Amino acid sequence: MKLKWAAAAAHLVALAILVRPEKGAAMWFNLPAGGTKCLSEQIYSGVLVLGEYFSFSGSDGSPAMTVQVKSPLGNILYEKDHVNNNVTAGRFSFTTTTEAAGLYVICFRSYRTSVNSTVSLDWKIGIFAKDWDSIATTEKIEGLELELRKLEEATKAIRQSTLNLMIKDVRMQRMSNKTNAKVARYSLVSLGVCILISALQVWQLKRFFRNKRLL
Repeated sequence: MKLKWAAAAAHLVALAILVRPEKGAAMWFNLPAGGTKCLSEQIYSGVLVLGEYFSFSGSDGSPAMTVQVKSPLGNILYEKDHVNNNVTAGRFSFTTTTEAAGLYVICFRSYRTSVNSTVSLDWKIGIFAKDWDSIATTEKIEGLELELRKLEEATKAIRQSTLNLMIKDVRMQRMSNKTNAKVARYSLVSLGVCILISALQVWQLKRFFRNKRLL
């Protein structure tokens, strides 16, 4: 019996490794002097978001930049001014709401005049934004049980993403049907106008020929 349980546990761990997406590494990009760099991410409702960034340049450690995070509704969720201080890193976190699901944008703006900066951004979403060490300590779980908990959260995230995609597909289908209906009505109206104009031209030609006694 123990061997069966051990085999089942091994299969579950393997499934957790296969199903759970790998945590992506932080992205690095160049921020030109006096320029602005914006990055966006499509995020659904009810999702925890955690972001960490770090900036440096070749001449000194002062970033001389501002950072701003905006929601799809245009609300500023995070704003930091690193122009007049020596802080080179920052961190922000928020949970998306039902009415604010969509494209979230983070913008880095450099106030340097001649030196480019290098910025690192680690944007964690959903299960990757959770502190699993704290969860394991609080709930007193570890090993296989912790991996199963992560697998459960990953499954919920996949299910929610699938549901969101289905809802989006239904909305797109409705929009497509409305567009097709409008095009069909416009085509019918255009056809009716063309027929009316053609009939009017024929009537005018007949009238012209009759007046000239050609008919």
